[in-house]
Amino acid sequence: MPFIDAVTLAFRAVIAQRLRSFLTLLGIAIGIAAVILLTSIGEGLRRYVLGEFTQFGTNVIGVHPGKVKTGGAASVGLPSSAKPLSLEDAEALRRLPNVIAVTPSVFGNAEASAGGRVRRVTVYGVGPEMLTVFKGRMSTGLFLPVEDANAARALVVLGPKLKHELFGAQSALGARVRLGGLQFRVIGVLESKGQFLGMDLDDTAFIPAARAIELFNRSSLNEIDVAVAEGVSSASVAAAIKRMMIARHGREDFTIITQEEMLTSLSSILDVLTMAAGALGGISLFVGGVGIATMMTITVSERTSEIGLLVALGARRRTILGLFLSEAVALAALGGLIGLIAGIGLAQLIRLFVPVLPVHTPLMFVLVAEVLAMAIGLLAGVLPARQAMQLNPVDALRGE
Repeated sequence: MPFIDAVTLAFRAVIAQRLRSFLTLLGIAIGIAAVILLTSIGEGLRRYVLGEFTQFGTNVIGVHPGKVKTGGAASVGLPSSAKPLSLEDAEALRRLPNVIAVTPSVFGNAEASAGGRVRRVTVYGVGPEMLTVFKGRMSTGLFLPVEDANAARALVVLGPKLKHELFGAQSALGARVRLGGLQFRVIGVLESKGQFLGMDLDDTAFIPAARAIELFNRSSLNEIDVAVAEGVSSASVAAAIKRMMIARHGREDFTIITQEEMLTSLSSILDVLTMAAGALGGISLFVGGVGIATMMTITVSERTSEIGLLVALGARRRTILGLFLSEAVALAALGGLIGLIAGIGLAQLIRLFVPVLPVHTPLMFVLVAEVLAMAIGLLAGVLPARQAMQLNPVDALRGE
């Protein structure tokens, strides 16, 4: 039988039982729509999280106090002999090859007050190269100047939201702001950075690291962040940082994390979440496949005389097999197409109403989903088609 005739017969058989066929392909459509929607949301979530981290650049290496252990007994409650990170460590790292900027980091919460207004904010103690490391920009004024790290003046740069809350529409440059128990002079306001994983980066104040150590009564830094030159391997610079820190501390009592490693780990975790979301949608596909198998089994029992007539007219058994498999695949393909349209449409609606989440449907997901739908239809139709192929023509003709 010519291929066109086989396809025509398959679609006629599907159309002949419109309600039953619709309900059957609806199961596949819902499964495909679920897969497309969930994987689109998962891919959007992956892009959102990675975008949040990469807004600060992708060539940053963080040095943190304490060595992260991967084995052995935990030493909870025991005093640590790890040497704290110091401003001198940051200065030493600045001299390494392929390092373009270094900023020490000390952070905490403090009350910010000016002009009778009081607000509790996050205060970061940083170095003058912080903007280079984290790709920040000034809105007005200047950032912290280059000074002796241990004798920095009491200067502060405000985030745009903090500036607005304390000074409104008035200029804040030159004004005095009290942070905790210390007073600082405003020399600049940063451009907006927005939210970062739920934290408002605009409601912050930046002061010299030495002043932050004094403000929070600390003896060391929280971390040191190093910006690497573009095109240079972060791994090679991390190795140089490790050698330098061991030479200064006498042993490896610190942890180095490159942003490449962090982004790779995050991407792997989010990929697994996306696949898990797609697998949840796959349960609906399985149910749709059961529906196709049920319908095709009923169809075989209803069309025994037709099968017998086809065999009596000389149709080969493999032609009978192909006809029933074609019907199952046609049902699955139509259901898959409807599911693709519904899934992509719902994903775009989510993108429209939740613009912060960059919902994205990769073309590969679309192709795989449609192929998967057809494969499920093929598998679901195998047993009923084999049953039709094996019918005795004489018995089939007497079936009605």
